[in-house]
Amino acid sequence: MAKKISLLIFLFVLSTIIAVVSSQRCSGTGSFGEDSKYAINRENILSSLASNVKIHHGFYNGTMGGGPESPNRVYAMAMCIDGSDPEVCSECLKVATDLLIHSCNNESEGFIWFPYKTLCFARFSDHSFFGNHDTHLLYSGHSSGLSRLTEFDQNFSNLTDGMIVELSRGKKAATNGEALTKFQTLHALMLCTPDLPSSNCSACLRESVDVYHRVEDLIRKHGGVIAYPSCFFRWDLYPFSEGFTQSSKKISTLMFVAVVVPIVAICCILSALVVILFIRRRRSNPPPDFPNVPKNSLQYDLKTIEAATCTFSKRNMLGEGGFGEVFKGSLQDGSQIAVKRLSKESAQGVQEFKNETSLVAKLQHRNLVGVLGFCMEGEEKILIYEFVPNKSLDQFLFEPTKQSQLDWAKRYKIILGTARGILYLHHDSPLKIVHRDLKASNILLDAEMEPKVADFGMARILKMDQSRADTRRVVGTHGYISPEYLMHGQFSRKSDIFSFGVLILEIISGKRNSNFHEIDGGSGKSLVTHAWRHWRNGSPLELVDAEIGKNYQSNEVVRCIHIALLCVHADPDDRPDISEIISMLTSNSIILQLPQSPVYEGSEMGLPPIKSVPVSVNDSLINELVPR
Repeated sequence: MAKKISLLIFLFVLSTIIAVVSSQRCSGTGSFGEDSKYAINRENILSSLASNVKIHHGFYNGTMGGGPESPNRVYAMAMCIDGSDPEVCSECLKVATDLLIHSCNNESEGFIWFPYKTLCFARFSDHSFFGNHDTHLLYSGHSSGLSRLTEFDQNFSNLTDGMIVELSRGKKAATNGEALTKFQTLHALMLCTPDLPSSNCSACLRESVDVYHRVEDLIRKHGGVIAYPSCFFRWDLYPFSEGFTQSSKKISTLMFVAVVVPIVAICCILSALVVILFIRRRRSNPPPDFPNVPKNSLQYDLKTIEAATCTFSKRNMLGEGGFGEVFKGSLQDGSQIAVKRLSKESAQGVQEFKNETSLVAKLQHRNLVGVLGFCMEGEEKILIYEFVPNKSLDQFLFEPTKQSQLDWAKRYKIILGTARGILYLHHDSPLKIVHRDLKASNILLDAEMEPKVADFGMARILKMDQSRADTRRVVGTHGYISPEYLMHGQFSRKSDIFSFGVLILEIISGKRNSNFHEIDGGSGKSLVTHAWRHWRNGSPLELVDAEIGKNYQSNEVVRCIHIALLCVHADPDDRPDISEIISMLTSNSIILQLPQSPVYEGSEMGLPPIKSVPVSVNDSLINELVPR
């Protein structure tokens, strides 16, 4: 019983958190009770969808409970987008159907489009819907406030018309991209459920496009979702899924190359499959000489970790922060790992720790550090991460011997990659996470100098009491904390945007914000106010790190400074969303608003200087979004 209650609480919280990402709707009479035959049949058939879809190669529909006229009969359907890995599809549907069961409560109809590594769909009803185009509509848009491009409407129409024609010829899914500018592409995905005839599929998607043109909340959005129970349409100015980053023209080109050079293509595919199978087997099964690691588990045995780190030898220590020490480790199969040995302050239980770590480990993105697993024995709480060879960004930015290794091209790549990692945490992950301690030391660099946001689940894993809107203990790093969080304990995604703005200025200048006045005696209390004064005086390029030299495009650097100053606006509502920031960084066609004075430059807002406010400084803290 206790486990069931815990599951209900978890699903309720999860459904609240992911509401922005998933498209979900419940409807119907809502007249049946929790213990009714209809409720039991509904739960049984929805719970079976994940395994049935896996068995039936990505699509399944069925019924449960009595004859066609029975009031207890439940009709259900589920699918994943073509090409989905069966295991990933099954995992996606397990979460989606659980959400549908508990979110729709005693409703007699409901559906959900759920993005989790793939796109999956589940639906139930008390009447037959197979082959029908229903009109229960969901829509959402984002990234408002940007100037619409003159060509956008025409490009939008060209893109959607072509995709609908493609789907009318029998396909059930289409992806495409339409170039808006040299640096900006409109990406789109359209698909229908496999039971829908081609004519009904086209009609459903044309209605979706009509909704975009007539609904005020969508007209000025360059990204959004329009979802019906039988068709799905998403568009955006950034590649919102790794599988949909290329237009069909590019795909055709790749197909041509594969035909011309078949041997090379086959070798690449086989090599990739071998690597994927090796990684999966290594994650899910223990090395032969370490039998105490359970199969199909993220849990590592303590003896394995001690052997990998030479019993936490100081020689292997990579760093030390507020949450504990980090060591480099080598498993017996030769793979390298980073081991975070957490301090013993957390009073969280064993099962809670395992559950939270397993949840965070499912968050995967090229610009996030991968969480491989955990170890928990006795008082030890240990997290295992992928090893990132170039350590952290601060060691390159602020150490004189390494600053010259970061030319402008690398710095710009780090800015953009970090933004994409934040985008995943804020919008695209199953959990909506506010990092709350974005800083240079929490941005790691791989062998290709690709940035990876680190420590994005620490507060969640350690159950730090930081989920209230007004927290008495402000936790973060001096110089990166937003004014509203510092002064009032109010945090949100816009708190991360402020920190990201500070980080951009540090990347450009090679100077720390926190002790800027101490080391430079500069024209301001901080790097932020120093940057603002140079902007106001018409000399923004004075901020550029001398180690970069003159090998950069001045308009690109100035635009980044402009964006950073927008990020540190006094009012959180005036700061751009991370998806808007990515569009600003990748397109010169978007007109930027004029920046305003940073909040703590003067006393007009009635705020005291930062140094007069007590701040609890930790190496890293992250939490889920629970703002006012």
